[in-house]
Amino acid sequence: MTDQPIFVGADVGSSRTKLAVLDAKKQLIGYAIKKSGTNFTTASNNCLASALKMAGASAKDIQHTVSTGYGRKNVEFSKSTKTEISCHAKGCYHYFPLAITIIDIGGQDNKVIKLNDKGQRLNFKMNRKCAAGTGAFLEETALRLDIPMEDMNDLAEQSKDMERLGSFCTVFSGTEVLEKIRNGKKVTDIVKGLFYSVIRRVMEMDSLTENVVMTGGVVAHNPYLVTMTEELIERDIRVAKHPQLTGAVGAALYAMDKQTK
Repeated sequence: MTDQPIFVGADVGSSRTKLAVLDAKKQLIGYAIKKSGTNFTTASNNCLASALKMAGASAKDIQHTVSTGYGRKNVEFSKSTKTEISCHAKGCYHYFPLAITIIDIGGQDNKVIKLNDKGQRLNFKMNRKCAAGTGAFLEETALRLDIPMEDMNDLAEQSKDMERLGSFCTVFSGTEVLEKIRNGKKVTDIVKGLFYSVIRRVMEMDSLTENVVMTGGVVAHNPYLVTMTEELIERDIRVAKHPQLTGAVGAALYAMDKQTK
């Protein structure tokens, strides 16, 4: 066990709870990702136990904790909260300290956040009212196709002739997918079309600057989304080692800021 001071950030989303443990040098030494389920407090407690074990630390080593995300007020060990926009921005800028546009694709919403070269937020757009273009959109369609979510990325990569979908709506696109199956279209081509719909939905939210960073659980599990986006915008995209943790890392960095003030 270590007795070094640590800083904790918890990002409680509607689908997954993520927790990051940083040491005094801002190094990620422990983390955990678990389903949020119906009890955000339990999910965050379980994440803390797992992340502390990975870090070789104990609760007494925690100097400060900041929580963010949909269920941030349900984290009983959190000392303060920050918005998810702020935490995603801080986490991404930590890894990529330059002017960036952040595309975060989550389970229930998408975010496009623009930062200047000092890490200051210029503006942001967020899609909250519709599941189109989110992880929920892909999960619902995977159910209709009767394929595991973890197979979606490989199937999209195998496509030779993408089937584009005309609808953004989760309900209508589901019907469209079934119609394409009935007409003998290949599942691989349909899945790539679904990925394209996600990208198109996000890109219509706002324009992109020169340097783009993609984050979120959907990106973590479906890296081909990044490849497809790179092909569309004709330049490389930056992705952190743990793209699902950027919000939690940002929260932990805020925890460090609060402790040093």
